[in-house]
Amino acid sequence: MGEVRVLSVYEGFFSGGARILHSDVVRGLHGSAQRHAVLSVQGEVHREATRQRMEDDACYRSLTGAGIEVSALRRSASGSHDAFSASELAATARATAAADVVLSLKEQPLALLNHAGLPYRPVVVCLHRSDPHNQGPALDALLDGIAAGRVRACVCCAESTRDAYAAAGVPAELLHVVPNGVDLLRFRPDPAVRVRLRAALGIAPGAPAVVFAARYAAMKDVPLFLRSARQYLRRDPGAHVLLCGAGMTPENRELAADVAAAFGGEPWLADRLTLLGVRPDMEAVYAAADVVSLTSSSGEAAPLCLIEGMMCGAVPVTTDVGDSASLVAGHGFVTAPDAEEIAAAWAEAAAGADRFRPALELSRERFSRTRMIAAYGSLIEQVHHGVAPARLPETL
Repeated sequence: MGEVRVLSVYEGFFSGGARILHSDVVRGLHGSAQRHAVLSVQGEVHREATRQRMEDDACYRSLTGAGIEVSALRRSASGSHDAFSASELAATARATAAADVVLSLKEQPLALLNHAGLPYRPVVVCLHRSDPHNQGPALDALLDGIAAGRVRACVCCAESTRDAYAAAGVPAELLHVVPNGVDLLRFRPDPAVRVRLRAALGIAPGAPAVVFAARYAAMKDVPLFLRSARQYLRRDPGAHVLLCGAGMTPENRELAADVAAAFGGEPWLADRLTLLGVRPDMEAVYAAADVVSLTSSSGEAAPLCLIEGMMCGAVPVTTDVGDSASLVAGHGFVTAPDAEEIAAAWAEAAAGADRFRPALELSRERFSRTRMIAAYGSLIEQVHHGVAPARLPETL
């Protein structure tokens, strides 16, 4: 039995958990049994006050460094979401003709993959949110792909994703939950790295530090996080707060306005607020922190930052969105979207990190990337052979 040829289609390369996770899957499965390639619709993306060229993206470099072919239509982001040129369709046809199975990273690429003139290949859609009705026309494209028989399965990264898409009309038998996983060799407590990065950032050895790792987007509720930071920094004169992700830079005027509004008459508190932008060494940032926090108001499914932070020893504090509460159960805190409550939870988490350490250590296997990649590989094989199960075995 020969190798399965798999084409992943991305809307574009830009910083975000879904692309990081998907790139891990592609690299993990690329080998003797499966041969993977990636097609990006856009070659450059402007998001979160950041211009992101495909070639500069860490996921692009990791894929090509592993010998995986990556191509792009280099479509303008300002173009119509469903009006594709003859040359774009021809390039997509060539890429899909060379594949046995197509993976669509989220539902947005289905506007392209649903075109009737493309080679007929089974499509697996990888879903990473819990708000299908807030994805513009993408939900309609997903339902159209299912009705046309192209979409044969959907991978959901969380139970909340499966529930939301089932409620939106996706047949339950197509929805398969594969929980997110991370590289446990990379994401682990590292005392030496912690000391070095804290020194580089000017954080005293015993000072508590909170990290917020997210792109600058409305669903992340950055203003709520900043209001919480003000409360926290006011109560602890030695504490520090770190913000990482696309748009988390001084050049982002919207973020600067949010900081000014949140800190109001106490701008000196923001001196202990550090904007780090996109970092290639998130394992070091998490290791340097005591708390990893998320204040999202919608959209989240199984946030990668909470998993990565926990695996590095940071105590998670999150609002109750998607599967966040179940992810941190027994390991951290779930709060209401209230700045004072969040700041109090950060303080308690930082002070009580030792009591969560045994539970975090015992949970590492649950969040293994190896387990996740094996489950994706099994589903791809099943779809290729036309026997996709109603649900993946719990052991995968």
